[in-house]
Amino acid sequence: MSTTTAPETQKPPAPPHRRHTLWRRLAPLVWIGPAIALIAVVVLWPVVVMIQSAFQQIGGEGFVAGYDGLDNFRTLFHEPYLAGVMIRTLIWVVVVVAATMLISLGLAQLFNQRFPGRRVTRWALIIPWASSVMMTAIIFRWALDPNDGVINIFLHQIGVVHHLGSEQASWLGDPHRAFIWMMAVAVFVSLPFSTYAILSGLQGIPGDVYEASALDGATSWRSYVYVTLPLLRPAILVATLINIINVFNSFPIIWEMTGGGPGYQTSTTTTFMVSLKQGNVGESAALSVINFALVIVIVLVYLATVGWKEQVDR
Repeated sequence: MSTTTAPETQKPPAPPHRRHTLWRRLAPLVWIGPAIALIAVVVLWPVVVMIQSAFQQIGGEGFVAGYDGLDNFRTLFHEPYLAGVMIRTLIWVVVVVAATMLISLGLAQLFNQRFPGRRVTRWALIIPWASSVMMTAIIFRWALDPNDGVINIFLHQIGVVHHLGSEQASWLGDPHRAFIWMMAVAVFVSLPFSTYAILSGLQGIPGDVYEASALDGATSWRSYVYVTLPLLRPAILVATLINIINVFNSFPIIWEMTGGGPGYQTSTTTTFMVSLKQGNVGESAALSVINFALVIVIVLVYLATVGWKEQVDR
């Protein structure tokens, strides 16, 4: 009696529509894959190395001597200048971002109007943004030179300053005046992006909204406060967030104009960590971790304050 074996059951190939659906789901990875890889290499990996370095003993020459625990943080918190640097950083961020946004609101409203030469002035506004921040800081440092600076010469010529002695003319020699000038330069280089972000929001507001507001008897000011500003909240939200991050991490302006001096009296956390790096890389990395955490906290607090979820839902 012969026995016959049952033929092997083969799994049928996937239907064409399933293969098509799978490809449609994986196809975006072809386009966003390079961006994800770039973010992983340029952003995520340095963060990992930064956190790892904060717990290691690393000398100024860069050699790793081993695990150091929390000693870098203890050393950092005992730095006599740290409290002043942190307070100055908070003032730096709040003043520069607030001034930038207020001025940008006015500039965006101006550039949204029709007037002769509007296109040229819009192009001119891009220059501080397109130029190197470091070069802009160097130019302002030259302009504030106590001997040949164009600002001192101009003030002298118009009679604002009659006698420019060395103490009066040294704008960057006094830490308080230097810090004010640096904040002014930071506002100057931050204006273009914020203005264009708000301007794009203004141009997206339909005209019939203003017509309805005028029919209700609203004045120009009430229309701006109760119609324009609420509709600009998404643009203001984006511009403010990016400004907070950029200003908090701003380095070239302070480093090129004063180097954080005299002493550390014009330093923020970004320039202070560079100064710490020369003697203790691990301590500088510890401050970098604190900086990173502070940026996240500030952004989250701001998002919670302005109700960002409502803006996203809209």
